[in-house]
Amino acid sequence: MKYVSDSFRTEPTRFWEISPETWRLIVDTNVNGPFFMARCAAPLMIRARWGRIINISVSRETMRRRGFSPYGPSKAALESETIVWSQELAGTGVTVNALLPGGATRTGMVPDGVSDEVRSRLLDPEVVVPPLLWLISKDADPITGMRIVANQWRADLSAREAAQAAAEPAGC
Repeated sequence: MKYVSDSFRTEPTRFWEISPETWRLIVDTNVNGPFFMARCAAPLMIRARWGRIINISVSRETMRRRGFSPYGPSKAALESETIVWSQELAGTGVTVNALLPGGATRTGMVPDGVSDEVRSRLLDPEVVVPPLLWLISKDADPITGMRIVANQWRADLSAREAAQAAAEPAGC
């Protein structure tokens, strides 16, 4: 969203005020980029009878949030890709899931000028590491078409139990 406006958090930009170039940049990154990567990798993974496609998503609230075009709609499209691809790859040994931090995260996408107080409340990007490592493991073989919410992953549980606590069906 920082490409739409540095003040998107306090002054939402309406979709018709977004330049077509910015719209394309975000849609290309969040929808077309994963498509081209998965399209290239899927045949190799199918031949190997094993593979993982993990799409990085966001909360459903962000997908629907006023002033969050095109970011929210692009992530909703990515979740749709997750569902469709998981169905199309069923039985091949390749799984497709969405992984999301579970809230606003301290990344390079946070615009300059965000106060230290606000920045301190952002999730550490490493929150996705434990569920990501599980998703790429053989233990995650039966999991496909799901979204894993990283900040709901519980380190005090076994990986399988933590996954159950953090999983919900993909889709917006």
